[in-house]
Amino acid sequence: MGSFYLSTPIYYASGEPHLGHAYTTILADVLARYHRRAGDDVLFLTGTDDHGQKIQEVAEEQGLTPLELCDRMAERFQAAWDDLGISNDRFIRTTEPEHKAVVGALLERLYDNGFIYESEYVGWYSVGQERYFTEKEIGPDRVDPIAGGPVTKIREKNYFFKMSLFQDRLIEQIEKNPEWIVPATRRNEVLGFLNQPLEDLSISRPRSRIHWGIPIPWDPDQVTYVWVDALTNYVTASGAIDPEATKDRRGFGDPLPSRWPCDVHLMGKDIITTHAVYWPTLLMGANLALPRKILAHGWWVVGDTKMSKSLGNVVDPLALRDRFGTDAVRWYLMREMVTGQDASYTPERFLTRYDELRNIFGNLAHRTLSMIKRYRAGTVPAAPSGGLAVETAAAVAAYRRALDGYRLHEGFAAAMDLARAANGFVETQEPWALAREPEGADELDRTLATLARTLVVLACLFEPVMPARAAELGRRLGLANIPLFEELDGMDVSGRAVRVGTPLFPRVDLG
Repeated sequence: MGSFYLSTPIYYASGEPHLGHAYTTILADVLARYHRRAGDDVLFLTGTDDHGQKIQEVAEEQGLTPLELCDRMAERFQAAWDDLGISNDRFIRTTEPEHKAVVGALLERLYDNGFIYESEYVGWYSVGQERYFTEKEIGPDRVDPIAGGPVTKIREKNYFFKMSLFQDRLIEQIEKNPEWIVPATRRNEVLGFLNQPLEDLSISRPRSRIHWGIPIPWDPDQVTYVWVDALTNYVTASGAIDPEATKDRRGFGDPLPSRWPCDVHLMGKDIITTHAVYWPTLLMGANLALPRKILAHGWWVVGDTKMSKSLGNVVDPLALRDRFGTDAVRWYLMREMVTGQDASYTPERFLTRYDELRNIFGNLAHRTLSMIKRYRAGTVPAAPSGGLAVETAAAVAAYRRALDGYRLHEGFAAAMDLARAANGFVETQEPWALAREPEGADELDRTLATLARTLVVLACLFEPVMPARAAELGRRLGLANIPLFEELDGMDVSGRAVRVGTPLFPRVDLG
């Protein structure tokens, strides 16, 4: 048991929630729920990035103020996360007064430490990415290398952060801590980026061009670069900088009780550079600890191409929630994608994963509860477990190793293997035959008690990914709450009144 702080990126408030946002947030939610089940004190952070030129322009196009647009989009993200069963502890917005004050305090500390200077910048700017790119990055076609959008050559006065000073220290951090950036492909990508000289980072934009942002504390004619603003949200939510501090006007007085450093920053692989280069060097410059882990996941693709509305190739599994339920979609997303790698959605693969739920886990739950009702009047018999102890212990151990190592697909495979073993146990024990023979009564009691206890364990293992269905199974087993991992050993389920109900995962056709 301990403390666990994890974050998603904060999502840009200029567009609707989509599969990429949903996958990141569900992945974070599964990890948060897993750590709560382990007894940890969890802080799960998500939110919206409310500033920047893109929001300023979209708001103008829609006849709204930037804040009106951001308010509307924040509501849509929060509604989407409610629909997907997301259990975030904090939803942060960069327009919050506390966050603005923390950004100011962080910039002041960097300035006081001698890491900020004023200069003129000439470069290629992408409004879509809110980033400058080099000639090499934009290539001969002069498009942003991430999404292929337009870039514009800009010359303007900016403030710069001396990011180049921290290049060697960052390389040392990555090389000495091989599990700091995962998966290894992303770690190698960042090291490859750092093989070339690291340039200083422009951290401001002129207010004459972008008015929608947090003013630079010592120069109100400049606003904070949106990525510096956005990344700082992780510190804001942690409480590591107190904007109300009186001992030090920068908010860095005596160490405060806080949740910093973050245990894991989760994000898509397209923003690994900002999180693994910009952010750590800013923290180094401000004398703050680095996050403990940076996990960059893959994309959902069609063939070899990332799903994109602009490309017209979106086949969104989120659209299946009305027919299959949110938990089935969550299961598919976590079970199908190897964490850190790309994965391809197809209707056929979705049905395969749903049938796995229905025919193995759902079938086990329905037949066990039905037999307890039929043979023991709906009450779990008072009997010691008569099998599956070895299989259960092995499944729980494999599950926990996998989730601790962020290999979620492996962990849920281990849980499903336990359900598969329990179905095999039913076939071996033949409770229906035991019920016909008077001398089989004790063995039938042990069999039903074993199956009931196995269902409790499975409810615990599946709760992080399928919270609604796991909670429903727990209610049918007579549990007030799904147990924590430490409560599983020696759990006595005898005497509990069970309820059968309809199948947890009914038959549904995709067509």
